[in-house]
Amino acid sequence: MEFSMQPIGVIHSPFSEGESTPIQASRSQARGTVEVFSQYADGLDGIDGFSYVYLFYILHRSEGYSLRVTPFLDDQLHGVFATRYPLRPNALGFSLVRLLGVQANILEVEGLDVWDGTPLLDIKPYVPDFDQRDHARAGWYETRSKK
Repeated sequence: MEFSMQPIGVIHSPFSEGESTPIQASRSQARGTVEVFSQYADGLDGIDGFSYVYLFYILHRSEGYSLRVTPFLDDQLHGVFATRYPLRPNALGFSLVRLLGVQANILEVEGLDVWDGTPLLDIKPYVPDFDQRDHARAGWYETRSKK
């Protein structure tokens, strides 16, 4: 089975280098914009009623992958699918960001953890009834959590 996807927009952030980029959106207060291409702008109708949105994007500067990786917050190898490590078989990333405002086809957001110019694939609203889970386990990360 083959498939292809095309960007629906581009994410504009203050980050151009890996060292300065936060490792997760929840650890970032960086602001930026999400530019949705004009042919998809009608899909934003009603999005201003949400506090948070998920951004799905291509990790366009990732090269290659490994099935076993040492994530940023650990010193042990784990399967890549048990991490959020960026070097993946399909270079797909996602972030949950705070939606600050909407002006036509531009979303103002906070909590960015991506490089400037990241191609946007999709946007979905955060809905607490659907997305929040009680009693969730966090695997190896439970010993590394630094809330």
